[in-house]
Amino acid sequence: MSTAPKPRRRIVSSRHLADGEGWEASEFEYGLIIAGNAFNRWMQRCMSAAGGLDLSPLEILVLHNVNHRAREKRLTDIAFLLNIEDIHTVNYALRKLLKHGLLESEKRGKEVFYSTSEDGSALCERYRDVRNQCLLEGIERTGLSGEKLSEIASALRTLSGHYDQAGRSAASL
Repeated sequence: MSTAPKPRRRIVSSRHLADGEGWEASEFEYGLIIAGNAFNRWMQRCMSAAGGLDLSPLEILVLHNVNHRAREKRLTDIAFLLNIEDIHTVNYALRKLLKHGLLESEKRGKEVFYSTSEDGSALCERYRDVRNQCLLEGIERTGLSGEKLSEIASALRTLSGHYDQAGRSAASL
């Protein structure tokens, strides 16, 4: 009777990317795909529960980014901090948030600076309350709180740099 461990099952989105060495990267990428989609759904449902409008995930991220530290931000700052190359999508999100009265803007020379309006700040606070109630309490029970989440976040930021560098390399082929 053999006691050899069973080979670990590979959970990947694309079998052709998981053959041979480095199959773990494909498993990681599939994890990113499903986590990213779950996170996008979560943001929209949390915003809805907070009494927000029908905002896209990008619009929600932009609103929170502008609200961060209650400091004015420029379009380029927002795109840079969110690691978004297509600045037009961020600009469209800003215009929609302005239209809904969640942001304010002020033009200084050639630059436009954005800040959250009273309504935008209040919405971010309500979002925070819903997030605390519905998400954070559940995460604490998984054992993935505090230091472990911080380690995962650090690894994701490091890997994002590798993916960005690989993308630059691929663009030069």
